[in-house]
Amino acid sequence: MITVITNARIFDGERVIDEHMVVIDGANVHSVGGVAPAGTTVIDAQGATLMPGLIDSHVHTDVDGLHDALLFGVTTELEMNGRWSTKQRKAISVRTDIADLRSPGMGVTAKGGHPAQYVRSSSNLFIRFFYHYPFVSTPAEATKFVGKQVARGADYIKVFIEDGSCVGFPGLPTIDDETLLATVKEAHRYDKMAIAHVTTVEGGQRAIAAGVDGLAHIFFDRQPTPKFVAAIASSGAFVIPTLVTISSAVGNNASALAADARVKCRLSQRWLDSLSRGINVYPRGKLQDVFSSVLALHKAGVDILAGSDVSEPVPSLGGLAHGASLHHELQLLVAAGLTPIEALRTATSTPARRFGLNDRGRIVAGARADLLLVDGDPTTNISDTLSIRAVWRRGVQLNTQKRATRKWS
Repeated sequence: MITVITNARIFDGERVIDEHMVVIDGANVHSVGGVAPAGTTVIDAQGATLMPGLIDSHVHTDVDGLHDALLFGVTTELEMNGRWSTKQRKAISVRTDIADLRSPGMGVTAKGGHPAQYVRSSSNLFIRFFYHYPFVSTPAEATKFVGKQVARGADYIKVFIEDGSCVGFPGLPTIDDETLLATVKEAHRYDKMAIAHVTTVEGGQRAIAAGVDGLAHIFFDRQPTPKFVAAIASSGAFVIPTLVTISSAVGNNASALAADARVKCRLSQRWLDSLSRGINVYPRGKLQDVFSSVLALHKAGVDILAGSDVSEPVPSLGGLAHGASLHHELQLLVAAGLTPIEALRTATSTPARRFGLNDRGRIVAGARADLLLVDGDPTTNISDTLSIRAVWRRGVQLNTQKRATRKWS
C-alpha cells in the first residue's frame, strides 16, 4: 500500500526542508518530494508538521508502556534496565501497534546497590520481580555478567553508579573502580556501548574516567566545573538528562501536563494520577542549576538525548508517563536553553545516530516509515509536538485517539 502525505512542513530529523511531500510504500519511506504517484491514498497535511517518530532514550517498560508510548508518537523506546524485553525484541520489532524497543537486559550493580532499594521498600509485585537479579562484587563477576547479558540479546550494557544521596536512599553501595572498568572493557570487547546511571558529579567523573559511552542521567547534586564539562565533551560521551525525572525528584509534579486535553485523551486514569504526583526525594535540588548544566554541556558539543526514565504508575515513581513525558522532556530542554529544533534532534536523529539505529530518526528515502504528524509548528513552539494528528509505525497509521486500557492485578 502506498500513502502520500502532502502539504506538510517537514522536519527531517535535522532541519526543516524545502520539500512538502513524503511517499510511504509499505513499511518504509519511498521518497521525499517529487510528484505523487497516481491512484494512491493521499493525506493532506496542510497546517501540520511531519517529523520522524520520536525516540525515548531512557525508559523501563512493558507491552502496555510500549502501547502508550506509540499513542504519543514515540515509535522507539530505549530501555535502561529490564529482564523480559531482550527475549521479546524480535516479536516486538514487527508489530505496528506498539513502539519498538532496544534494551541492555539487566544492569551491573553492587551487592545491595541501586536499584535493589526499590525491592526492599516496595510491596508492588512488578517492582519485586523487575529488580530481582544477581549483583556483582568483583571485576571477574562483572565480566561474566556482561557476557550473560550479551548472550541474552543485550543491545548495550548498563552500569549503575548510585550512592543514593539524590534518590532518597543515602549510603547505597556502588561497584569499585576496578569492577567498573572491567564492565566497560567487556562491553567494548563485545562491541557494545556502556551506559552509566549517575546522579552525582562524583559518579559522573568515575563513569567518564572509566570510558563509558553515555550517561543515563545528568548529575543534580551540584553543577559540574568547566573542566569536567570539557572532559565529558572530550570523551565523546552523550548525556540523557532525564529532566522530567529530576524535576519530579526536586519536588515538582506534572499535573499541568496531566490536565492537558491532548494528554488526557490518551492515558488511563491510573497513569494520569501518577503523572500528577511528584517523587520529591531531593527537595534541596534546583532545577535551574540542572538546566544550566545541560546548556553548558550542549554548548561544549556534548550530544544531548531526550529520555524520561518512566517506568510504572506507582507512588514512588510519580510525575511520569510513557509517551507523554518525552514531550514534557522536550519542553524542559527548551526551557534549559536549547532551541526547539535542537530539542527535536535530541529525540530523533541524535539518538538514532548514537545508538546505531540507522533505519530511523530521519525522514529520508529508505528509512522506516515511523512518523509523527502534528498540528502547528514544533520547530518554533515545542508544545505543538503534543498536537498529534497522526502516527505511523512501519508505515501503518495508528488510531491515536484510543484511550489506553490497562490490565492490573
